[in-house]
Amino acid sequence: MTRATNAPQSRRRRKKILKAAKGYRGGRGTQLRTASVSVMRSRQYAYRDRKRRKGDFRRLWITRINAAAREHGLSYSTLMARLKSEGVVLDRKILADMAASDPAVFSEVAKLAGGSPVGLDTSSAQ
Repeated sequence: MTRATNAPQSRRRRKKILKAAKGYRGGRGTQLRTASVSVMRSRQYAYRDRKRRKGDFRRLWITRINAAAREHGLSYSTLMARLKSEGVVLDRKILADMAASDPAVFSEVAKLAGGSPVGLDTSSAQ
């Protein structure tokens, strides 16, 4: 009886790992054992960082909202608390986009929360 090595499947498995390691420097891209370890680790980092990316964007949005809110005499936490009490349901992503791309609309939202532009005298505007 001939010896069955399952060579086609083994070759496919090895090629799959080396294909995933394409572009890695040195033995990490050519040697199966080191490539296997590198690919496994890179997939762990990718999994972890897909989760982290969500937090990174949330931090970015909060920073942008805070900067725009302070131009209206409010802190981030005050703005968010007052918007919630007013029943405004805009998430941080939308608020940050408004703050960056459409300051006039963000100014209206800040007025809902009781803010006024810093440096402007609002008492004599009427």
